[in-house]
Amino acid sequence: MTTIYWAGDSTVKQNSIVTYPQTGIGQMMHRYTRLREVMIANHAENGRSTKQFIDEGRLARIYDRITKGDFLFIQFGHNDEKIADPARYADPQSDYPANIEKFVNVARNKGAYPVIITPLTRCRYASNAMLRHDAWAQAARETAKRLDVALIDLTAMSEQVVAQMGEEKAATTLYMSIPAGVYPAYPNGLEDGTHLQPLGAMTFAGLIARGLHELGGVYAELLCDGYEQWLAHDADQIAMIQEEGADERR
Repeated sequence: MTTIYWAGDSTVKQNSIVTYPQTGIGQMMHRYTRLREVMIANHAENGRSTKQFIDEGRLARIYDRITKGDFLFIQFGHNDEKIADPARYADPQSDYPANIEKFVNVARNKGAYPVIITPLTRCRYASNAMLRHDAWAQAARETAKRLDVALIDLTAMSEQVVAQMGEEKAATTLYMSIPAGVYPAYPNGLEDGTHLQPLGAMTFAGLIARGLHELGGVYAELLCDGYEQWLAHDADQIAMIQEEGADERR
C-alpha cells in the first residue's frame, strides 16, 4: 500500500476529540485519496519548524519508515518565521531552503516522491492587508524549482479563498475563531486565525487535492475517482459563505 507521510506543523496535525473543533489538513486528505490503496501517516506536530522537526529526530523517524513509491508531503513556515525563538527560526534565504532540501533528500534516498507545499495562509489582517508568509512561501517555490520537486502552492490558493470570503467569515467558519460556551475545550471561546475548524481543513485539503490533480501522473493517481464531487461540494459551501458575507457588507 502506498503511504503519504506528512511532515508539518499544527495546521497539518492529526487532532483528537480533546481539541475539537481544531482539525489539521492532514486529517482530511483521506476524503480525496484512494482509501484502500493509499494510507496517510501524519507526523506533523504543533509548533514545529523545519529546524525543530529535524532536531527532534522526527525526520529521522520518517526516514526509517518511508519506502519506495511512497510520498512525503512537506509543509512548514508558520514557526520557521519566529525570529525570537532560536530553537525554531529558519532564515528564508539560507536555513529554511537548506532544511527543506533535507526533507527532499530523505524521500529521494528511499525512492519516494517529495512534494513541497507552501505554508497555509493565516487569516489575519493589519491595516486592511493580509499578513502573509511571502519570504518563506517564495523560498519554498524556489527550492522546488531548484531541486526539480513537485510543488503545490497552498499559500497562493488559500490567500485567494480567504480574500474572496472576507476576513470575518473566513475566521469564523474556516479558522478557529469560535464563540464562548460552545466547545468544552474552549469554554471562553478563541480568536485564532492560524488553526483550522473542520470545514477549513476540508477546504484546504481540497486545494492540495486539486494541486495533485494538476501535477498529474503518480500524484493524480493518489486521488479517489470521485474526488471532484467533494471539491464541488466544498466549493458550493464556500460560495454560500462568501455570499452571506457579501450580503452583510452591503
